[in-house]
Amino acid sequence: SSPPMSAMATPPAPERAVAIRKAAWRAHVPGLAALARRLAAAAEAEAIADGAPPLAGDTTLAFAGDRAVQALNRSFRGQNKPTNVLSFPSPAGGGDVILALETVLAEAAGQGKPVRDHTAHLIVHGILHLMGYDHMARGEARRMEKLERRVLGRFGIGDPYA
Repeated sequence: SSPPMSAMATPPAPERAVAIRKAAWRAHVPGLAALARRLAAAAEAEAIADGAPPLAGDTTLAFAGDRAVQALNRSFRGQNKPTNVLSFPSPAGGGDVILALETVLAEAAGQGKPVRDHTAHLIVHGILHLMGYDHMARGEARRMEKLERRVLGRFGIGDPYA
């Protein structure tokens, strides 16, 4: 006979953490931690609806500065420059997404977008990368962009590619 349901161990739910490593993020995107959690959950749900497996492991969304992101970009991608967002999938099925404040601010200004909207787009983009989406091939890019638009639309954010 099998053990009673109460005796069966339920694996802990994967943790979804937000780490604001550069305090200036809070001034540019009020409510960032809560927004990031909601966006990540919506992006994951949209990807699951599209056929992707759920994120099985812990996931951290980190908000840092250009210097920290440049160091990671140099170490892991061989590119000695900051970039807007980096995603690091983990073998356990979660991973880390890290955004660079100064790059995000410059891009938002250059594209005439609110910083909050551009940040939201990059959070969704990073989560989709953790879930296996990519944009190297044209068809993959179209599929990923469609999901991004759908998630952002739910938050009242316009097409980031328009």
